Amino acid sequence: MDLAALTDCFSSASCIVTQTTSGLIIGLLLFLVAAGLTLIFGVLKVVNFTHGSFYMLGAYFAYTVNNLTNSYALAVLAAAIGVGLFALFFERFFISRVYGANVLMQLLVCYAFILILDDAVKIIWGPEFKSMGMPDIFQAPPFFVAGGIIPVFYLFLIIVTLFIAVGLWLIIAYTRFGTIVRAAAVNPSMVSALGINTGLIYAAVFAIGGMLAGLAGGLAVPVRSLTAGMGFSILIESFIVTVIGGMGSIAGALIGSILIGLVRAFGSIGFPLFVEGLMFALMAIILILKPSGLLGKEG
Repeated sequence: MDLAALTDCFSSASCIVTQTTSGLIIGLLLFLVAAGLTLIFGVLKVVNFTHGSFYMLGAYFAYTVNNLTNSYALAVLAAAIGVGLFALFFERFFISRVYGANVLMQLLVCYAFILILDDAVKIIWGPEFKSMGMPDIFQAPPFFVAGGIIPVFYLFLIIVTLFIAVGLWLIIAYTRFGTIVRAAAVNPSMVSALGINTGLIYAAVFAIGGMLAGLAGGLAVPVRSLTAGMGFSILIESFIVTVIGGMGSIAGALIGSILIGLVRAFGSIGFPLFVEGLMFALMAIILILKPSGLLGKEG
């Protein structure tokens, strides 16, 4: 514990700017993963433990496409679409078989695919760590705000992820598809009785959730090392975010992910050996005060 270093940081504008930017990067990338996770749970009532592996696949897809085309934009697009299609396949042929089944059965199916995908990554890309490096377009002088350093790539990530967050909220809140999704989350039987194919809705929601995770992996690959099993840590953090924000709440996931990002950024200064513990402590405090999460519904 180094409270003196944390106090010095809070008394320095440059440190606050730098750590806040780092926290936003961590949090907003985490939001993309957690948003897909909470969307799938909110509508399908499935705890998708494979979601971290979707993030891993997105990173590897982006890494491969970038090496082939030298285009980061195509790499991110390929990550989102590729993982979205895989998620659709996974939902149609496997998850759809366990809808309404015992939660243990759902977890077994998901855990089996975690092991399968980790081994597949080792076979296809190898077991060693890989790194894509920073795309040429972002190799520019950073911005300076109050003495704090904000890399160009970090600013890009913040803008893109916030844009996606707003777009996702607008789709869910104001489109016909969003209305159907919200209705299916509350009463799927009534939606089906109105002549709407709930199977297609479920497949679309699962694919969108997978796309968000793959997009997060593709966006993060310039600043993350790639290895099999890399999705596990972000899966745990995504569940923490989902619980903090409230199961099924997209807005709650955004708030929770930013909180976790800031806790990690500033906690690494004051509590470098207890950063993971801080996240769980925050979750425990919020659940004690509001068991349903920040924006979750009671019951």
